[in-house]
Amino acid sequence: MLLAAEFGTGQVLWSMLYFFLFFIWIMILFQVFADLFRSDDLSGWAKAAWLIFVIFLPYLGVFVYLIARGHKMGERQMRAAQAQQDAFDSYVREAAGSSATELAKLSDLHDAGKLTDEEFASLKAKILA
Repeated sequence: MLLAAEFGTGQVLWSMLYFFLFFIWIMILFQVFADLFRSDDLSGWAKAAWLIFVIFLPYLGVFVYLIARGHKMGERQMRAAQAQQDAFDSYVREAAGSSATELAKLSDLHDAGKLTDEEFASLKAKILA
């Protein structure tokens, strides 16, 4: 009961603000580490130097990294997102193309009278599933 009396509304708001700022800081720190290891234009020694700088002087290291390499960080994220989107698009085109050609062959067989309506319907449902 004594703790609740000492911990007022303002203290709760300040504590929440500190928690969210700390959480944002951790997210930025992980983004910097991920970008540092993903970077292909830095040598291993340069990555090690940046890593030591960020570990021993975290606030200064992250802010200097964001200022010095922030634009490249965004470019790398855009390239990775574009590559992922291209891979997804090619997969969808490949999957849709194979289903479309199978349906066209199935339709040709049905039109030629080699498949009954029931066989056509069951095979069509199997292709579309």
